[in-house]
Amino acid sequence: MRRLIPLALPLALAGLVLAGCAVTAQPATTLSSASPSASAASSIESSVQTTSDIDSTIPEAAAELLAANADGTVVNDDEWSIADAETITLAGSTASSDSAGVSIDGSTVTITAAGVYQLSGTLDGNVVVAAPDDAQVILVLDDATIASTSGAAIQVVTADDVAINLAAGSTNTVTAASSADADASAAIYADSDLTVSGSGALTVTDTGNDGISSTDDLAIIGGTITVDAADDALRGKDSLVVKDGTLTLTAGGDALKSDQTDDATQGYVWIAGGTIDATATDDGIDAWTDAVITGGTVTLATQDDGIHSEIALAIAGGDVTVAESNEGIESADIRIAGGTTHVTSSDDSVNGSGSTSTSEGGMGGGMQDTGETVTISGGTLVIDAEGDGLDSNGSIEMTGGDVTVYGPTGQGNGALDSNGGITVTGGTLVAIGSTGMAESPDESSAQGWLAATASGSAGSTVQITDAGGTVVADYTATKAFGSVVFSSTAITDGQAYTVTVDGAATSVTAGVAVAGGMGMGGGGMGGGRP
Repeated sequence: MRRLIPLALPLALAGLVLAGCAVTAQPATTLSSASPSASAASSIESSVQTTSDIDSTIPEAAAELLAANADGTVVNDDEWSIADAETITLAGSTASSDSAGVSIDGSTVTITAAGVYQLSGTLDGNVVVAAPDDAQVILVLDDATIASTSGAAIQVVTADDVAINLAAGSTNTVTAASSADADASAAIYADSDLTVSGSGALTVTDTGNDGISSTDDLAIIGGTITVDAADDALRGKDSLVVKDGTLTLTAGGDALKSDQTDDATQGYVWIAGGTIDATATDDGIDAWTDAVITGGTVTLATQDDGIHSEIALAIAGGDVTVAESNEGIESADIRIAGGTTHVTSSDDSVNGSGSTSTSEGGMGGGMQDTGETVTISGGTLVIDAEGDGLDSNGSIEMTGGDVTVYGPTGQGNGALDSNGGITVTGGTLVAIGSTGMAESPDESSAQGWLAATASGSAGSTVQITDAGGTVVADYTATKAFGSVVFSSTAITDGQAYTVTVDGAATSVTAGVAVAGGMGMGGGGMGGGRP
């Protein structure tokens, strides 16, 4: 199992871990007379920075995951100069350039040396980077259209780090029909670290496989980028990081993906900023190890999981909307620590499942606690579920934040469902759903809670008042329901409260589960589903 820094790690220490030394490539040992000047090459070669340069205010629930993962590589725009660029003019079935670092063979343009290259015009062919293994190559697309009918339109065969910069005010198009079993299985394919940056626009279409793919780190730090791919839209094998930009993604597979399986510190997706609108046949975000969201605006509509990771998943900032999904958010270790998250699902919305203990021989189903965790310490989470709302094959712990669960309506699921119990010590929790598998917090929870059998329909008003008639909470249901669970600092165990639905009042005692169906903590039926 991969070692993770303990969740209790002080944030200051996490910041020190995250602020590790940047990894920089070494300058090439020789430069041809027609290559960029020595000073320019030195600037290019020192341009690599790592994703460890993050905001130290990131909640530790996410910061410790970032600290446990390897740095990804980013080439920033301010560390190279367009004044050093060599020009490549694209002209239909051929191209021209005065650079000694460029060779042209029919409709194939090959870049063989480190440097900055500005591409303009239209090419019915391929741009290939076959530079030394230690080279850094900057491709500035300035109103460039590249269309390939045989493999990747832009392919990095060899280089250390490559950046595709979208020139200000430019509109660029890259189109290909790559094959799934080809060496380069994407319209833009890099056998190196790849950064996409700038303020221009880029449209990428691949009718055969992925849109933009890197076998190492893929970083998106700018640009207005539209990708329509037969399979994955954006894929960074070692890591995928989005720090800025406006992304519109349509994928026959996953929209954003990292799938390195050989290194437990890689295979992660980190959304730190930008605006993402993704539609996917499979997952919206799919990470082999961790998925971390600390900023940006993310809207996902998927036919499978909205966000899926195998090890851990943290939302600590930003605005996340899973507008459509089978299961909304799924991982063995789910942490909601900040931001605003809305999840709509046809099955479970937030699902703690698939832990290492399960894969190593745990029961993985039924009533067994198989070690998964759902931890909520901050932020706002709103759930609209047809399956279980807040669900864990292990435990659920809430120490802060604001959680509202609407649904399910079916009796075979519950708004709250755990195999290992629910503890609440802070925050505000309301779960309005069906009665069949309803569960309430454990009786040992430090914060007061109440549970009531009270039914209503979409549009019904649910009001909770204390013994003195003071309104404690007021909600409007979005679908039919038969049970209400509520916890906040305003609730005191042992005290009497009234839950009123459309004028019909039900009296309850806080901290007491409803007999026969409301909660494992109080001896009721609750929980029990994987």
